[in-house]
Amino acid sequence: TADIAHDLRTPLTVISGYIESMRDGDLKPTPERFDLIYSEIERIQNLVGDLRTLALADTGELTLNIQSISPKALLDHACSLFAHQAERKNISIEVKASPDLPEIQVDEARMIQVLGNLISNALRYTDAGGKVTLSADTSGERLELCVQDTGEGISPQELPHSFNRFHRGEKSR
Repeated sequence: TADIAHDLRTPLTVISGYIESMRDGDLKPTPERFDLIYSEIERIQNLVGDLRTLALADTGELTLNIQSISPKALLDHACSLFAHQAERKNISIEVKASPDLPEIQVDEARMIQVLGNLISNALRYTDAGGKVTLSADTSGERLELCVQDTGEGISPQELPHSFNRFHRGEKSR
């Protein structure tokens, strides 16, 4: 909860800065600026949704809808949700998974949420002309789902810190 509260500050700061500058006449309202503000509002909505999910999990009321699904169908669904965003950024997004992989028992909505977070980050840190690949394959008795991109990745120096709370590799953030 503290992480989400902390993450809410950034989009709120961006939105208030743009609105205040437009109100004061320092910035002209443009469609691009409104698009940026809208994307920050969407980010806040996602964080509020995360807070609700955490609250349900904390109270033991988070229900899972476990069902059988083909890994390829799951990845195709996730890919389709981000195809337009990838196209707008000139990034190709594709699925590499055999249709004959064994079905998995998962809550599709929760898996789409996890994959969505990974895909969103991949698109954010991949330059135009790059590629995001969603794949599924077996490894022994396990099934592995992978989101891979052609972005620069995390530097070897930052990797040990990547799961530390509030750590940002980009020092300006």
